[in-house]
Amino acid sequence: MKKIDVLILIALPASGKSEVMKFLQTRTLADLTQLHLGRPAHLDDYPYVETMRKLDEVAVKMLRMEPLFFHSLDRGFKDPYEWITLIELLNEDFRDYEDGNARSSEAEFLFHRIDMAELRAGARMKLGRLPSDIRKLLAQHVAESVKEKEQKFELNCHHQVALGEKTAIIEFSRGAAIDAPIPLDPPYGYRFALSRLDLSILERTAILYIKVSPEESRRRNAERAVPPPGCTDTTLFHGVPTEVMLRDYGRDDFAEIFIERSPAFVNLDAHGHNFSIPAAIFDNEGDRTSFIRQHPKEPEKWSHDDCSRLFHELSQSLDELV
Repeated sequence: MKKIDVLILIALPASGKSEVMKFLQTRTLADLTQLHLGRPAHLDDYPYVETMRKLDEVAVKMLRMEPLFFHSLDRGFKDPYEWITLIELLNEDFRDYEDGNARSSEAEFLFHRIDMAELRAGARMKLGRLPSDIRKLLAQHVAESVKEKEQKFELNCHHQVALGEKTAIIEFSRGAAIDAPIPLDPPYGYRFALSRLDLSILERTAILYIKVSPEESRRRNAERAVPPPGCTDTTLFHGVPTEVMLRDYGRDDFAEIFIERSPAFVNLDAHGHNFSIPAAIFDNEGDRTSFIRQHPKEPEKWSHDDCSRLFHELSQSLDELV
């Protein structure tokens, strides 16, 4: 049975991407094979956003500085090309995943990675312009968080499974203001973000888009922002600020690049080539995934019927990709 080597998992926030990822991570190898997947290696740009938010919080509340990355602690990026900085960081994650590269978990090393990704993205370097003493203070305040994230990347991507038995699942969300005209102007939207992924990804990937309306995305975003008592899983429980939901995720452009044929594909110009990337839609407007958040660390408590239904519908979508 044909296996998908690289899967791009995209959707508006709170549409079910992280829940689908958690579900896949709990499946047996036989189940994954039926879904045309190997053991999932998860590459996600959200941890970088979370670190940028934390750095701004430290800068504003402790160092009495202006925010570095965002207009304020509950608003969007000052520099919209930070959306491409995140893509450049994902590109680097993918190269490290494929090459088995070990990475430093020091905060200063991550700061350097962000600086270099910003330059490649066409964004203005933020951390590299700070005095060294300020950078050291920032690094001290986020050191444990950065170490935890790097250890999770190491465990997730370099576990003892041969590369050919894995599937890299690259997860991100992109969009634009609720009233933005289509086609979206760079750097917003999926067309531009996908075009900035490395050639080594685009040549062998498939795309699964989880379809949820912007209105439902905003409703679920508010719902998941309230974690159960004692839960610290920010992957499944985090709220995107309301202004960001409206100005950056008010709509997306997937329908513009999706060619609904048999088989369906995404049409994309990138790196001087035209790509027809296999693509499928998993319609989650009816919410097949939120049950996973009820017991995020106890999959044995998930309803058998809920799991069977989600597996069946994912299987139908992923079948289309091969």
